[in-house]
Amino acid sequence: MTMGDESPVTSLVMPVLIRPILSNLERRDVVASQTLRAALSKVEAVHPGFTYDFVVGILRQGDLNVNMNESMLRLQGAVTETDVEYRLTRSEDAFQELNRKSAALKKILSRIPDEITDRSTFLETIKEIASAIKKLLDAVNEVAGFIPGPTGKQALEQRKREFVKFSKRFSNTLKDYFKEGQGNAVFVSALYLIHQTNMIMVTVKSKCE
Repeated sequence: MTMGDESPVTSLVMPVLIRPILSNLERRDVVASQTLRAALSKVEAVHPGFTYDFVVGILRQGDLNVNMNESMLRLQGAVTETDVEYRLTRSEDAFQELNRKSAALKKILSRIPDEITDRSTFLETIKEIASAIKKLLDAVNEVAGFIPGPTGKQALEQRKREFVKFSKRFSNTLKDYFKEGQGNAVFVSALYLIHQTNMIMVTVKSKCE
């Protein structure tokens, strides 16, 4: 996998792995943290997937065998929702509810690696995910009324359609998993859902804030 690969893990290395590390560094050295954050963000913007290749390169140098899809999914559960990129700042209830539903869905998805091997527990988790997806879509519909102009509304509607498409793909992947037992495919599909959730938040921010 190289820079620009469409796999969702490439887009999640920065917010899920790198930014939390930089936030910890910021407590000891604000200038160093901000300098690194700015530099990495700039490179990532020009060369999407750079941070993924950087991390994978380190792992290879250390001769470490790590499933990046599983690892990113686990790490998502430890991410605090203070990252302004995926958090709405408007105070209206509809926006704060969308913050909560977005965080809740990502938190549930992050539990998959720990629960996928326990069939009864995983089946309950799947029910939770389905409920969280519906609640997120309901929250998106509430926020849509605040978006000015037809262009902004169309952009959010397109994001919502993409999210629904990947939700259905996630459901189909689960069916395949129970037939074939390919856990990594479930991890990848869950990461796609997290990425689509983030894209909804970015779209709302760009149109409303």
